[in-house]
Amino acid sequence: MPKFSKESLERLASCEQLLQDLFNEVIKHFDCTIVDGIRDEKTQELYFNIGRSKLHFPKSKHNAIPPAKSKAVDAAPYIDGAIVWEEHQMLLFSGFVLGVAKEMGIKIRWGGDWDSDNNVNDENFSDLAHFELA
Repeated sequence: MPKFSKESLERLASCEQLLQDLFNEVIKHFDCTIVDGIRDEKTQELYFNIGRSKLHFPKSKHNAIPPAKSKAVDAAPYIDGAIVWEEHQMLLFSGFVLGVAKEMGIKIRWGGDWDSDNNVNDENFSDLAHFELA
């Protein structure tokens, strides 16, 4: 059975409990890594400046001042010892995460379908690794 690395566990611990519960269930069935949890101002502004985020600090759900927790997590599939960013693999992984969240009764929004209309073709910004509490 897959399990999170120490780094992934630390990143996940910076997130709200519902996200921790969700990804602790996901990892039982689909190997993955936690790329990002809480983000400080410097990191958020860097991501904004390089185009990885559309929001300045503190507007992202990744932004919180401890002891508050992040309301967002970035996660990606981990296959054959490496993170896989390829779009088809990310779509498969994201669909799995969304299904597990639904089964658990956890309302999330995914960065590949911001308006949650089940149409990934109507988005103008795609962040396939991003999951946030709705």
